[in-house]
This record gives sequence, structure tokens and C-alpha cells, in this order.
Amino acid sequence: MSISKHLGFLFATCSVLASTMLPSLASAEEVNVYSARNEALIKPILDKFSEQTNIKVNLITGKADALISRLESEGKHSPADILVTTDVGRLHRAKSQGLLQPYTSEAMHKAVPKALRDADDQWYALTLRARPIMYVPERVKISELSTMEDLASEKWRGRICIRSSSNIYNQSMTAAMLVQKSENDVLTWAQDFVANFARPPKGGDRDQIKAAVAGVCDLAIANTYYLAGMLTDTDESNRAIAQQVKVFWPNQNDRGTHINISGAAITKHAPNQAEAQKLMAFMVTPEAQQWYAQTNHEYPVVEGVEWSDVLKSFGQFKAENIELFKVGELNGEAVRVMDRAGWK
Repeated sequence: MSISKHLGFLFATCSVLASTMLPSLASAEEVNVYSARNEALIKPILDKFSEQTNIKVNLITGKADALISRLESEGKHSPADILVTTDVGRLHRAKSQGLLQPYTSEAMHKAVPKALRDADDQWYALTLRARPIMYVPERVKISELSTMEDLASEKWRGRICIRSSSNIYNQSMTAAMLVQKSENDVLTWAQDFVANFARPPKGGDRDQIKAAVAGVCDLAIANTYYLAGMLTDTDESNRAIAQQVKVFWPNQNDRGTHINISGAAITKHAPNQAEAQKLMAFMVTPEAQQWYAQTNHEYPVVEGVEWSDVLKSFGQFKAENIELFKVGELNGEAVRVMDRAGWK
């Protein structure tokens, strides 16, 4: 074979190889997600995103605070593109530590109400969580219940179960009160509220529900998706426990029931920004929101998405109407108030 023919053969061969490789190169797009949601509560919807876009999602799950610490220690070398975490307090913490970047998008603004996103577009809500009162009907008359503020009255002495002050959900609940009331009013409420605890705080939200049913207390403060998870559990004993409590929506005649979020943000040093933006947009589509509502029993942030049957069974409610970024900003002050009130 002459040199010219040999070179021609090599060129043709390389061209064929290149053409066969192009599809795989095109599908080599990826996005790296650090998620405080456990795998079962997020991976199915990420898989759906990959199916639709051919973008591979690399998922790392862990404790919320540990993931923020990891982002900080990795710095500009972090492979993370998106942080998915629970509670506005943690999203604000990540922002204040300089770990996030703004993502201004007309589609995101249209899908996520202003009150449920950062003022500087550094994070967006994905789902809503409500934190109402859960009571045992055999021991609590619904006519006794009204507001969270009323839980500081003497009639509730020794009747309340709730998590520790170190719990971010309780910190945000207190911070939300600080957005709407004076620090002195919130401190007075917290002191009297703590005096009504049936026991020193311990355990998670499910433990508070179980304690109420067991007779340790008469009512518990917990997020609705924990109760929903128990009601749909494969464990029959958990279902039986959950069926013995009812949900009461406090503050329906004034400020509304406290809500919080799970949310997402693009990290400051995201190596795959275009893919990250596509995933952020996907997570607030009606399809993704419907999956969250039906599978995780969390309230959608996108208007018009149907709730799960379990959420419907809890009833409609009026939610707080405050800008949640302010709740994140007041986290430190809330912790100080809780400490002063003796909330362990």
C-alpha cells in the first residue's frame, strides 16, 4: 500500500471512530449533587431528569450540616454543582459562608414565589413543610386549641412534646416568630412554652408523635411529612400509632401556620453550571413537584400541583406569609432567645 493510500485509510478510520464516539461524548454531560435528602427521597426524580436530558447525575448524600462543612473545606476544588438541603436556616448558612452563587432565571422566578426564594437568588425552595400541632383526640378537645402562642398558657402545663432547641426546625419556627413579633414577646412566650414541656426534649419528630400516643404528653409539634411517612409506612405498628393523632392548624385567624422548605442552590465553584441550571429548572416543573407531593408527602411550591391523598386528609390551611430568607437571617437570634428561655 502506498503512503498516500495508507494515510487515506488512517484518516477514514479515524473519521469513522470519531463519528461513533460523538454520541457518547455528547452524552458525557453530568451534574454533581450534594443532598441532605436521603437517596430514596431524591434519586428517582434525578433518574427521571437523566432519562429526559441524557445528563448524568452523580449523587452524594449526607447530613445537612456535614455537607455544608464539606463544601467549605473543599473550597474552589469542590466537585459539587448543586446543594440540596432542608430548612431555610441551612440555606442561609451556606449563603453566609460564601458557598453559593446567584442564579437569576425567569423560569425559576415564575415557578417559585418570591417569599420562597432568596432575595439575591442564591437559593430556591423545592418543597414546603408545615409544622402544626398534632394532638391525641382522646385527651385534647379541638376547642382547646387555637394558636402556637396559646401553648404558653398554664392549661398546657406538662402536656407538650417537642424536639430540642438544637433542632433547626424549631430554630426556624422561633425565628419566624421573631420576624413578626418583638424579641421580648417571643422570649416571654418561649419561657412559658418551655415550662409546659412534658419531658426534657429528646428524639426526632416521629418520637414526639409516638410519645403523645404513649401518654407521655397530649400533643406534639412536628412536621407533617413525618406523620405522613408514618401513615404510609410498611411497618403496621407505625401506621397504627400515626392513626391515633390528628393535625390541628394553629393561627388560622391571624398569622398562619409556620412553614419551612427544602431547597436547592448552585454552589459557588460549580464546574458544570449549565447542567446545574437545567436540573434546578427541572426540579420545579409540575412533573417533579407532583412526584415530591405524591411520594414524599411534601407540599409543592408550584401552584396548581395536586397534593397527595395523605396531605389532603390533613385539610387545607392558611400558611405564614413571610419572606423566608428573613427567617434564615434571624437564626442566630432565635437560638439566643431559646437559650435564654431554658429550651434545652
